[in-house]
Amino acid sequence: MRSDEDPREDEPTARHPVVSPTDPRVSVSGAEIASEMADTAADTTLPHWTEAPTGQVPIVVAGEVSDDPWAAVPAPAWREGEADWVAHEEQFDASMLAGVAREDDTRPWEFAEAPEEVSEEQILDEAPRPEPESEPAPVARTRRAPHGDLLAGRAARPPARSVSLATATGLGMAVVVVAAFLAGPLVVMALIVVAMVGSAGEALAGFRRAGAHPATILALVAVAVVDVAVYNKGLPATAAVTVLVLVFGFVWYASAYRLLDVLDGLGATVFVFAWVGVLGAYAAALIAPRYSPDRHGLAFLFGAIVLTVANDTGALFIGRWLGRRPLSKALSPNKTIEGLLGGAVVTLILALVVSRMHPWTTSLALEAGVAVAIVSPLGDLFESMVKRTLGVKDLGRILPGHGGLIDRIDGLLFVLPAVFYLVHAVHPV
Repeated sequence: MRSDEDPREDEPTARHPVVSPTDPRVSVSGAEIASEMADTAADTTLPHWTEAPTGQVPIVVAGEVSDDPWAAVPAPAWREGEADWVAHEEQFDASMLAGVAREDDTRPWEFAEAPEEVSEEQILDEAPRPEPESEPAPVARTRRAPHGDLLAGRAARPPARSVSLATATGLGMAVVVVAAFLAGPLVVMALIVVAMVGSAGEALAGFRRAGAHPATILALVAVAVVDVAVYNKGLPATAAVTVLVLVFGFVWYASAYRLLDVLDGLGATVFVFAWVGVLGAYAAALIAPRYSPDRHGLAFLFGAIVLTVANDTGALFIGRWLGRRPLSKALSPNKTIEGLLGGAVVTLILALVVSRMHPWTTSLALEAGVAVAIVSPLGDLFESMVKRTLGVKDLGRILPGHGGLIDRIDGLLFVLPAVFYLVHAVHPV
C-alpha cells in the first residue's frame, strides 16, 4: 500500500510518518536519510509518562551497513572430539571460559555481602592441591564390608526334607557307587573326578551368586588335574598343581577385561581348589597304584564311604527322634547334640561290619569309626559355615532330597585324609 493511501496519514497524533525505501517520495540515498533524521531529531524525545499516548509509529530506516560489528563473530560449530577443537582453535579462544570474576563483576540481581573473616585453617583446606599424574582405574570390589557378625541374617537350609525322596535318591547313589567299585579302579577314578568337579562347580556357583568373581574354568580344570596327578604321581603332585593354580590365576586376572578384586576372585578360586580339589584328591590317593599296588585301596575307600554315610544317616534319624539341644545354633540350627552322639554310635556299629572286609582289621575299623564320628560332622559344619557366609541355602540341587553333590560329600572330604593317614601312617598294611 502506498503511504499516500494510508488512512493514518491524516491522523493528528501521527507525528512521524513511516519512511520506506520503496516510497517514491523518499530517496534511498544515505544523505537524504541523514538529513531527514536530523530534521526530526528534536521530535524524537519520548513524551513524559504522565502525558496521553500518542500512538506514533517508530521510524524505520533501511539501508546497508558497511561495517557490521557481528560479521566477525563465527557461526556456531559442534565440537565433540579433540579434532574439532583443533580445527576451530583460530576462531575460538578457550581461555575465555577460564576467566575469574573480578570484584566489580557483580550481578545486578544479587546484593553484595560483606566479606567474611577466613581463618588460616580454612585457607589451608581450600588451597589447591596438586593432582596426581594419572588416576588408577576403579577396581570392581565385591567383598562385603566387615561388620560385627558375619553370619547375621544369612539364609538357613530348610528344616524339612522329604525323607522318602531322600531315601530313594540315596539308594540310587548307592547302586551307582557299588557298580563302580565292582568295575575296578579306573571306573572308580572316573567317578571320583566327576564327583569332585561337580562339587567344585556348585561351590564356585555359590561364590558367584554372592558377587565374587572366581576363575571357574581354571578351578574346575585344576580339580580334575589334581585328581589325575595324584592317582599317577602321588600326593606330592598337589604341590605342583597348587603352584600352577596360583601362577595361572595371576595371569587370568591380570588379563581380565576389567580390574577385579583379587581377594574375591583368586581367593575364591584357590579356596574351592583346596577345599574340594586337594581334600578330594585323597580319594584318588587311596586307590592309586603307588599306595595300593594290590588294589586294597578300593576296600579302604569303600569303607570310608560306608562309615561316612552311616554317620550322616544315624545323626539325621536319631536327631529327629531324640534331638533337643542344638549343636551349633549359629551355623546349623537343625543339628543336635543327640544326633551327633547317635551318629557316632551308628558309625561304630558299622565299623564292626566294615572290619569283616579284607584288608580291614577290627582295630583299624574302630579307629576309623572314631575318626569319622569326629571329622565328618566338622566337614558338615564347615560347609554350613560357607553357605551362611555366602547367604545361600544350598550350593546345589542336583540330588532330589539331598541338595547338591557338595552337600553329600562335605563330611567325606574331611574323612578321606583321616582314613588315608590311618591306613598308611598309623596302621600301614
